Amino acid sequence: MKGRVRFGLLCLLCCVALAASAQVTSRAGGGAKAPAAQYVQGTVVGISGRDAGRSRPFSLIVNRYTSPDDIARLTAAMPQGQDALLNVLSKLDAGRISIGNNVGVPANVVISTPTAEGGTKLTVLYQRTINFYELRYGARSEDYKFGYAEIYLNRNGTGEGTFIAAAKVRLRDGNTWEVEDFGEFPARLMGLRSRGSVGVAR
Repeated sequence: MKGRVRFGLLCLLCCVALAASAQVTSRAGGGAKAPAAQYVQGTVVGISGRDAGRSRPFSLIVNRYTSPDDIARLTAAMPQGQDALLNVLSKLDAGRISIGNNVGVPANVVISTPTAEGGTKLTVLYQRTINFYELRYGARSEDYKFGYAEIYLNRNGTGEGTFIAAAKVRLRDGNTWEVEDFGEFPARLMGLRSRGSVGVAR
């Protein structure tokens, strides 16, 4: 696979403890209402590779935030390898993510954490669709089983972020998620706008 260079440490997620505290906050309140949904829309702009300069619609629907218990299970699976992580992740469903004009795929994990500026960071991890070419020819990209996005929203619900179409996720220093891209710079998420909010069913 000439021309594809693997990144070392692409980006580090916050500690699981911080993510967990944010999830507890999202459970505040009461009532018997069904969960609401959060909608985030914008544009994905490619930075390198075949998608350099190409822009496509981006859409994320969040029905629920991933719980601290599920985050802990994902973290515990990481040292066992990508297949073990995928086995846990595939049983989760937090919403739906779409790149381009299609119905998209389940957004298995959505973690919400507050930012220092009073906004919100959404971390999205999902099982990506591996295409026929990758399966037929045993492409190295087949080992990158996940899609990943980081979304930064300000107090007004607008913002930007990064998107990785094919990624590996490992554990670093016992409690930090490390994300590795497959041979290309992350795409940019631009012009993001969020509406609605996530409720918690009781």
